[in-house]
Amino acid sequence: MSITATHELTPEASDRSPGRLILLNGTSSSGKSSIAKELLAMLDGTWFHLGVDQFHHIRARRDWTDDTFLPVFQRTVLGFHRAVAGMASAGNDVVVDHVLGERWRLADCLTIFDGFPVLFVGIRCSLPELERRERERGNRTVGRAAVQFPLVHQHGIYDLEVDSERHTPAECASLIRTRLHDAPPAAFNQLRSTPPSQRPEPTTKD
Repeated sequence: MSITATHELTPEASDRSPGRLILLNGTSSSGKSSIAKELLAMLDGTWFHLGVDQFHHIRARRDWTDDTFLPVFQRTVLGFHRAVAGMASAGNDVVVDHVLGERWRLADCLTIFDGFPVLFVGIRCSLPELERRERERGNRTVGRAAVQFPLVHQHGIYDLEVDSERHTPAECASLIRTRLHDAPPAAFNQLRSTPPSQRPEPTTKD
């Protein structure tokens, strides 16, 4: 297929309703990216995969101190949320993989993703298995999953939870696909109705 600069914007592109979001939340090495890859292969239509790690990897490298890096880190995450929302506002369906290890991250998602259908999926995996994956992969910071493990699921509400230790990425993706078509997502609306003071407040970063 050839695309040239002479094509006008099609009604299908300009008039489409906002896209859907499948938000995968879990620790580092829990299998989010592998599940996202399977979802893109099996879901109908054209889906995109955006992961928070992609945004950290494309940031300029500097010799940061802890104090100077923290605001840069936070702006990267906030920008990631807005990039996802921008894709969805143009009518694109997006699989998002994230680590919601601090309350401000989830709170910002609840605000920025308001108006989009968000299927909120928790990716579960035991800590020993996460640590084994970190050691075997060799490209992950060993110990990161252990820090994140008690924090990422503290909000306690999902539309669906899958176990990436008991199920393959394809099996997890199949469960998510079934839930996507089963009923409208409700977890984000439930979380929005919970007063912020009653939501847990984890205190770590990736």
